[in-house]
Amino acid sequence: MSGFKNIGTGDRVVRVVLAGALLLLAFLIDIEVIAYVVLAASLFTFMQGVVGWCALYALLGVNTCPVSVQKK
Repeated sequence: MSGFKNIGTGDRVVRVVLAGALLLLAFLIDIEVIAYVVLAASLFTFMQGVVGWCALYALLGVNTCPVSVQKK
């Protein structure tokens, strides 16, 4: 599975922006436990956007990445 991507560029941009919004929200929440959960969700979403791979997409067989693998 090395090098396999299943998240397209548009989806990746949305995930990184969403991660930034969740990060801001984590710092604004007064309840510490919920803030940590939102922070973890932010980091997880950011990593999906950077890496380009989503485990849920892989389980469901979804692929929004338009790049096809060419065999030689």
